Amino acid sequence: MPKYIFVTGGVVSSLGKGLAASSIGCLLEARGLRVTLIKLDPYINVDPGTMSPFQHGEVFVTDDGAETDLDLGHYERFTHAHLSKANNWTTGRIYLSVLEKERRGDYLGKTIQVIPHITNEIMEAIRSVTANGEADVVIAEIGGTVGDIESLPFLEAIRQLGNEEGRENALFVHVTLVPYIAAAGELKTKPTQHSVRELREIGIAPDILLCRSDRPLSHDLRSKIALFCNVKESAVISAQDVDTIYDVPLTFHDQGLDELIVSSLQLNEVAVQTDLSEWRKLVSTVREPSAGETGIAIVGKYVELEDSYKSLREALTHGGIANNLRVNVRWIESEELMDDDSDSRLRDFDAILVPGGFGKRGVEGMIRAISYARRTRTPYFGICLGMQTASVEFARNACDLKDADSTEFNVETPHPIIFKLRDLVDVEQLGGTMRLGAWPCLLSEGSLAREVYGGAEEISERHRHRYEFNPAYRAPLEKGGLIFSGASADQKFIEIIELSRDEHPWFLACQFHPEFKSKPLAPHPLFASFVHAAFQNRLHTEAAVEQMPEPESAGIDRAAAASEN
Repeated sequence: MPKYIFVTGGVVSSLGKGLAASSIGCLLEARGLRVTLIKLDPYINVDPGTMSPFQHGEVFVTDDGAETDLDLGHYERFTHAHLSKANNWTTGRIYLSVLEKERRGDYLGKTIQVIPHITNEIMEAIRSVTANGEADVVIAEIGGTVGDIESLPFLEAIRQLGNEEGRENALFVHVTLVPYIAAAGELKTKPTQHSVRELREIGIAPDILLCRSDRPLSHDLRSKIALFCNVKESAVISAQDVDTIYDVPLTFHDQGLDELIVSSLQLNEVAVQTDLSEWRKLVSTVREPSAGETGIAIVGKYVELEDSYKSLREALTHGGIANNLRVNVRWIESEELMDDDSDSRLRDFDAILVPGGFGKRGVEGMIRAISYARRTRTPYFGICLGMQTASVEFARNACDLKDADSTEFNVETPHPIIFKLRDLVDVEQLGGTMRLGAWPCLLSEGSLAREVYGGAEEISERHRHRYEFNPAYRAPLEKGGLIFSGASADQKFIEIIELSRDEHPWFLACQFHPEFKSKPLAPHPLFASFVHAAFQNRLHTEAAVEQMPEPESAGIDRAAAASEN
């Protein structure tokens, strides 16, 4: 029988419930326990697939093609849990499931109500993630904030589930805020007290409080919170701001959180002593990399909200870890590169990355960035839209296919280098209709891609795209020098393009999203190789500048220095 940990949040949103749940999973795995995690989101969308990145942040894709909340990315990065569609449920999906059962007559004519039918569906979803005993502990995170109307069915469901499982099999963890009031010069516990009171009013008594703050909690404050919230003082855990998210499990462990959970759930007989040596080494590398640093520009459409590219940012950090480097990322709004000064805005970077996205806005700025990278031999990595725009740029500027474009941006282009997936030509519905999930890809012998993947002939990567490379243009682009180094097993889809290393030191773009499979202790090879190439470009540029006479080197730019190598 699995144990259950329910993670809720109060006072305000964006407190880091997902990171808290992930860190708990990381600690329990370090104790030798098998864990799985589930996110329950209160919004009515069936999934986040059609939501704006500015509202929701990144859409994380699992192997089975589920479009899920970005917290599932944290779950996979911090643990070994293999997640699927079953690990993310929304209010919309819960209601859809209940209504489909009602239409089939599964309820035998009963009146369908929030209690018990909706709450039963939620409990069934939570239990189903480990129906075959795959996990010792199920960690369920409830999205939203305690007090929101949308969250009430989920909170009622976990209250019932906690009662059914019993105190020794269910644990409630509440993430709350202890704000610092500058005018008073002190931390205030009243928001936490009110949040816990609201939780208790609906029948849930939290066992552990994770108190978010920007400074340490004093012993007196922890005692006060414990007294007014009716928890043990040892169960009041400080969740202070940290300089890297990978330090969160260590700070929790240092306060005895994993031991508290193990003892509360009576797992002492199966849990082993914590071994966080690899994790401590990881955090040490993130904080003080010994090899140096490198600067990478991300030219994207949604850079105003970094959560839109959460997995991408973390994957670059992982690439830095693999090379013992600090990766300094600069976010550049692609629309800002539409003027004549675009080259000068890119000169100070060791590498350029263009990530995924949808729609026409900012695409021409991306193409300018790609052109700059190709001309100056600056390492370039394109992902999804970054692969499609790289194909368009090469067609226009290297193959003289004037006005080449994607039909997503210009349906009347004379050269549709990118067009809508052939399987979706007559499909107008947007939700869940893309090419999604893990698909195999065959790598060409002698290619950069195959070398990066350690000589593998076949790989599997996750996809999320509605447009594809037009195979009618493969021959003319190959003639121009573009290498098609990765394709689907049936050769229907182009997956990877690159330039010869005689022409460019590192120019590669892929249709899939490798960032979804990168972990801090297992960096994705593409990101590790890309970061290495960026650092090598930095070293070459610095060496070229040093070899030049002082008056000349004072005015030299990175592009000119790169051309010398």
